[in-house]
Amino acid sequence: MKLLFLGSGGSMGIPVIGCSCATCRSSDPKNQRLRPSVLITEGTKKLLVDIGPDYRTQALKYGIDTLEGLLLTHTHYDHIAGLDELRIYTFRQKKPIPCLLSRETHDELKVRYHYFMPKDEVHDPKLQFSFLEKDLGTTTFEGIEVSYFSYSQVGMKVSGFRFKNCAYVTDIMEYEETVFDSLKGLDILILSGRRWEKSIAHLSIDEGIAFAQKAGAKKTYFTHISHEIDHEKTSEELPEGFFLAYDGLEITL
Repeated sequence: MKLLFLGSGGSMGIPVIGCSCATCRSSDPKNQRLRPSVLITEGTKKLLVDIGPDYRTQALKYGIDTLEGLLLTHTHYDHIAGLDELRIYTFRQKKPIPCLLSRETHDELKVRYHYFMPKDEVHDPKLQFSFLEKDLGTTTFEGIEVSYFSYSQVGMKVSGFRFKNCAYVTDIMEYEETVFDSLKGLDILILSGRRWEKSIAHLSIDEGIAFAQKAGAKKTYFTHISHEIDHEKTSEELPEGFFLAYDGLEITL
């Protein structure tokens, strides 16, 4: 099983429109970040976690010609705005795309993508929904075992996912201590780390380091990175076992 970072940037991507900061002007490809998403591959099976506004570019760049499933963490724009791009898969594969999500996320989708949703809430020509019925647990999605857990970002419920020895925890701000029970024994933690300074919606990098150390992860990769972070400079400042993800980085789980 492999995990590919399709995007590692924050909600505005990098370069940011109209910004002339050093990171946005950088020629380092690791400073050029599309909106956050990862692709899980096992054999010929491909599962996508979140589908942001850059998905068409990402799919073409990384050759994602087929897709067996979509997992959604929550419904902020930078995590769902590429949903319409699923249509080509349903046309070519001649079946809906399985989608794993919480009931709360589904309720939001019905409002934001009402034209995408039929009256039948479970099956439609584009998506076939499977629900996370609890705040945490384990399920099998398209033949792959997935553990899940919940936390909040500015009042919105967010789902975190664990595949084997790796957990994907993005857009985390408020959480119960029980979240660490779902993170025991991790080799790899993928965690949002927007910038060094505090934020109302994301853990700072310092807070993320403390979170990862409490979880006991052997390696931590920060994603959802803002233009206030230069890849090379910040990589040198991180403690041992901590890394900045970048678009195109692939890791084996």
